[in-house]
Amino acid sequence: MSALDIAHVSYSYGERRALDDVSFALAPGRFSALLGPNGAGKSTLFSLLTRLTVTGQGRIRIAGHDIATNPRAALSKIGVVFQQPTLDLDMTVSRNMTYFAALHGLSGRQAQARIDAALERLDMRERAREKVRALNGGHRRRMEIARALVHNPEVLLLDEPTVGLDTASRRAITDHVHELAGGGLTVFWATHLVDEIAPQDDVVILHRGRVLAHDRAETIAAGKPLTDVFMAMTGAEAEEKTPA
Repeated sequence: MSALDIAHVSYSYGERRALDDVSFALAPGRFSALLGPNGAGKSTLFSLLTRLTVTGQGRIRIAGHDIATNPRAALSKIGVVFQQPTLDLDMTVSRNMTYFAALHGLSGRQAQARIDAALERLDMRERAREKVRALNGGHRRRMEIARALVHNPEVLLLDEPTVGLDTASRRAITDHVHELAGGGLTVFWATHLVDEIAPQDDVVILHRGRVLAHDRAETIAAGKPLTDVFMAMTGAEAEEKTPA
């Protein structure tokens, strides 16, 4: 069974086609990247995967659950890190985590055990008593990832999670999430930055709402730099030089 199965999904904003017959499936327990220049349709697809937006065109299954017919079961299988931060800056890391756990029906010792484990996985446990406002950008992102793991999802969705981070923080976050995938978690990582992708990662290249390729990064690259292949496919030179 695929961790994520998307079949013939389309979506339009008025007359503008944001997604056009998008189909692909992700194997469980792997790091998969959704690679596309700005405006490719990545955020629209993530809105559909999290049911912030719905479409009647196509089918989305998460861990075998159809998001249209059984949304509660499908959404219970995902953890999400959105592009824009969603933290309460004036609460501690622990309080933010506790509040989120409660939204998933977790409390008491069970919640605390899940919180401790999630923070430990992201090397954030020693920061639990600090206010979020005191954390740097990289640690805030780590905390958001830890928070998304509290309910033990099968699939972790991250929409451009390194936007605004410095080079060292961006690399640390990318490495941490690759380690999570190495531990059996299915990761779907949206980005326009080729250097966040390892040769063994699965890659879905999205451009102007259509899937141009889906394979291992090293297979798509075919012995060339993946950046060059990506730019040739999408004409993405301008986007690559422009911050998201």
